[in-house]
Amino acid sequence: MGDCIFCKIANGEIPSATLYEDEEFRVILDLGPASKGHSLILPKKHAANIYELPDETAGKAMILAKKMAGKLRDALNCDGFNVVQNNGEIAGQTVFHFHMHLIPRYEGDGVGLTWKPGELSDEVRDEILKKIKE
Repeated sequence: MGDCIFCKIANGEIPSATLYEDEEFRVILDLGPASKGHSLILPKKHAANIYELPDETAGKAMILAKKMAGKLRDALNCDGFNVVQNNGEIAGQTVFHFHMHLIPRYEGDGVGLTWKPGELSDEVRDEILKKIKE
């Protein structure tokens, strides 16, 4: 997609602080980081979201996330890690090119990636199981 900023960054048309690059991916430091070391995994081939992403690319992205999380943890001595991937505006996606956030976590960092757990009722559980298994 000619107007996709992440396509341009992933393919080297726009400069970035690149941590890693291969034939299929570029990993960059996020310009609006949630914490020190917040990085993005960008596939070089465009897919708007996880639903459009080829299975092979999805698998490779997760393997790369594991590799880069370990490297960032070791380099930054962080206390934990979030791997985040948003799909759709309601879920927080702002750039419609599949990407994964690698967010190092530090004690007291104030990064708000939590939610209050709800309760799974028997009715909702049964409804979901039925719909998924149809």
